[in-house]
Amino acid sequence: MGSSIEPAELRSFVALTESKISPKTSANLYGRAEMLAKMPMSLQRWIVAHASGEEYMGFVVDPYAAFLAYEIHDADAASALLPPGYRLVPTGMFADEAPRPTAILGAFNVRASFFWGTRVELYVIAENIATGMLTWVICDYESNTINYDPGEGFSAATTSRAILTTTHTGEVIVDVQSKERTHTLTVSAPVTAGSMCALDQRLWIDGNLSVDYGGRLMHEGSEPFGLIFDPAEMTQALRIPLDAVHVSANTFGTAFRDDTPFSIACFPYAQHFLTTSYPESRPINDLQSLEDAVRVQIAP
Repeated sequence: MGSSIEPAELRSFVALTESKISPKTSANLYGRAEMLAKMPMSLQRWIVAHASGEEYMGFVVDPYAAFLAYEIHDADAASALLPPGYRLVPTGMFADEAPRPTAILGAFNVRASFFWGTRVELYVIAENIATGMLTWVICDYESNTINYDPGEGFSAATTSRAILTTTHTGEVIVDVQSKERTHTLTVSAPVTAGSMCALDQRLWIDGNLSVDYGGRLMHEGSEPFGLIFDPAEMTQALRIPLDAVHVSANTFGTAFRDDTPFSIACFPYAQHFLTTSYPESRPINDLQSLEDAVRVQIAP
C-alpha cells in the first residue's frame, strides 16, 4: 500500500506542518501547563473540553525515532489496561512478521507548539470493537516536557534523564530515567546495521488514525483521536537486527510482556503530523480519507 500524495503536495504539507510549530509558544505553554496541573481534575477536563475545535497544530517526530515490539505473554494483564470496548489483536511491526499480541515501546524526539522534548511511550495494540480500527493504546509514558492525558491531566516533566540521540559511529542511543516511577529505558542500536523494510500497514496507518489512552492514563469520557499525515511516511522503516541491539534496561510493561523484543524499527527521517493540542475524535478512518484530509489542509 502506497500513497497517491504527489511530491509537490508532500512538500506543501511538510512546510505547513513545520510552520505551525513555534518555540516561543511551546515555552509559554510550559508555564501554563504547570499552573493547570495544580487545578482540580474536573476543572482541567472542563478546560480541555472547551478547547476542542481549534485549528490543527503541527507535530513533528524527528529522526531517529525507535520502536521496540514485544510479544505479550499475559493477555489478561495487558487487557486490564485497555479502555472498555477494546480487545487485544495480533499484529506484526513489519509486513512479513507473524502476527502476535503486541506491546510497543516508542522513544522519540518531538517538536510541537504544545510540547517540545523527548518522550517514551508504552502502547498495547488493540482493536476498537465498535469501529474495527486497530488502535495504539498509550498505557504509560515518561517525558522531559509538559504532558496531558485524560486520566491524570496536565503535568510537568516526569524524567530525571531523557536522551535520544545519535553518534558519529551510527548508533542511536536512548537513555531515559523516570523521577516519579521505576521506569527506565536504556538502548543502543546501530542504524548502519539496519535495512529499510516494509511496515505492517494496518498497524502504522490505521493505528495512527485511532489512538487512545489506557492504564493510569485513561478516563471514561475520553475518545480515540487520529493524526493527519502522508501515509507514505509509514510505508517503511529501518529494521535493526536484534543481535545488533543492546537493551541494557527496560522496566516498562514487564508484568505482561516478554523480556526481549521480537522486532526493532527506526525511522531515519522526520515524520510530519497535524493534530489538535488536546485529544479530539476525527472522522478519518481509511487511506482515502487520510489523503483527502492532507489535501484539504494544503488547498489554497
